Amino acid sequence: MLALLATLTLTGCSTLRDTQPPRTANEQLLISTAADHAADQLSLQLPPNAKVFVDTSDFDAIDAKYAIGTLRDRLAKQGALLVADRKDADTVVELRSGALSINQRSMLIGLPAIPVPIPLAGTVTTPEIALYKKSEDEGVAKFAATALDAKQGRLAAYAGPSYGFSHRTHYVLLFFISWTREDIIPEGVEPRDELR
Repeated sequence: MLALLATLTLTGCSTLRDTQPPRTANEQLLISTAADHAADQLSLQLPPNAKVFVDTSDFDAIDAKYAIGTLRDRLAKQGALLVADRKDADTVVELRSGALSINQRSMLIGLPAIPVPIPLAGTVTTPEIALYKKSEDEGVAKFAATALDAKQGRLAAYAGPSYGFSHRTHYVLLFFISWTREDIIPEGVEPRDELR
């Protein structure tokens, strides 16, 4: 009796609550990788050491902050001197985005998951039976830039549109053999095995 009482007093339980953000890391990586590739293609012919104010008022997209940072980085690497105030600039670069999102497509040879209504019990979904399945996510980015003389508003240079793409393709063969090909994580960077 004493051992049972000791066991009950020493027994406890704990729970761990995992929070899940609304967007997956793969989605964010697809978009940001496509943005990196599009920014790499964008080339403005600006005068050396030009003081540049980057106008992002027309840049509206998911992950706009990352894309704008990538484009600012690209301008700085091309020799622009970025300034925080428009009145200090020789040139104003207006950035715009035509696309910054994901396309998805899939193909299945086999039986898809089918919802089956069961009277008085609700709906049960049958498992998908894939002899062969290909699911592809493609990140797409389209950027353009216009450089204007800060004082007169005259066109100084323009670039784009430039395009960037990223991909993640998942394959399933004979129900359970699966593999993934992607370009969103550089070679040599591996996720921990327990997270795969």
